[in-house]
Amino acid sequence: MWEFTTPRTIVTGEDSLEYLKVVEGKRALIVTDRVIHELGFVEKVAKYLKEAGMDVKVFDEVEPDPSIETVMKGAGVAKEYGPDWFVALGGGSCQDAAKAIWVLYERPDIEVGEISPLINLGLRKKARLISIPTTSGTGSEVTWAVVITDAKERRKMELASKETTADISILNPGFAFSMPPSLTADTGIDALTHAIEAYVSQWRNDFSDALAIKAIEIVFGYLPKSYRKPEDKEAREKMHYAATMAGLAFSNSQIGIAHAMGHSLGALFNIPHGRTVAVVLPYTIKYSAREAMGRYADIARVIGIKSESDQKAVDELIVAVRGLLQEVDEPRSIADIGISWENYRNELDGLVQRAMESTATIANPRVPTVEEYRKLFIYAFKGEEVDF
Repeated sequence: MWEFTTPRTIVTGEDSLEYLKVVEGKRALIVTDRVIHELGFVEKVAKYLKEAGMDVKVFDEVEPDPSIETVMKGAGVAKEYGPDWFVALGGGSCQDAAKAIWVLYERPDIEVGEISPLINLGLRKKARLISIPTTSGTGSEVTWAVVITDAKERRKMELASKETTADISILNPGFAFSMPPSLTADTGIDALTHAIEAYVSQWRNDFSDALAIKAIEIVFGYLPKSYRKPEDKEAREKMHYAATMAGLAFSNSQIGIAHAMGHSLGALFNIPHGRTVAVVLPYTIKYSAREAMGRYADIARVIGIKSESDQKAVDELIVAVRGLLQEVDEPRSIADIGISWENYRNELDGLVQRAMESTATIANPRVPTVEEYRKLFIYAFKGEEVDF
């Protein structure tokens, strides 16, 4: 048995923020970051919440890869304010921080690291969650994943609970126009990685397949346009929805080793998440294809690759992925990011250990050993073809 989990309501379109006017409540706490606040997005959202008769407070101290300390500070603000709605406004960091703050607000007896699908959190006794993404990549607005950074341990905690799935997700593509090209690329490839890994996951299902394969098709078709012509309205809208589709797909199947490796790289070298998964994606496809050749060949055909064999289709898919990365100016190897071999080698054991411990590893079509992970990290650093 598998439970397919989604927000109760997903609202789309240019006028989607108007849905906030019919939300019933007394107090809303907007969880965001200072950049989003400075862009004026908070005021846009607050306007509609106030029209619904709500008092509004803002917590705008979320940083990239939000820390335990930030979550605890936000929970303190929530405890004092007493919201009945949390509004997560921003990229994946704001979305994840809002989920964790909400949990601690309702469950002050637990610690951040205890958020788990194995325990009953009993949420929604005090508040509910509205998610409004401003980037087109993480899909966190519709997932039940919560990624929080333990800065002391230099580790990204991959937390999750189906109870943290938003009640309402509002997809307003207008917010995505604010993304600079580098963020457009990073988040777009993150969405692609979500979709590819969801489609080949050992825990995949027909519902996640449908969402994943459509998201892949959209990303290949519209990410270059969104990157090169940021004013392209159709491209921005398509990418915004593709990110959500990919989020729904992986949230109801699982991500894979590109994310396990990416989380490790991000934690130890402070690299944006989308870039970490982008740089390792081609290597993980080549490694995993031995156990999922037909699935990767499906993906190849969806993006227009025609080959007489699955093996050739997968080889051409890897070429296409690398071509897309080049088109949006993503690094082709970890060395290209600017990390020295000496620093990388010193952290290699930690990279491997964190990847092995990642929940993203277990559902990958081919599960790496410690030695295979070490090779993958080395090959991805040097830009070498995976041959094992």
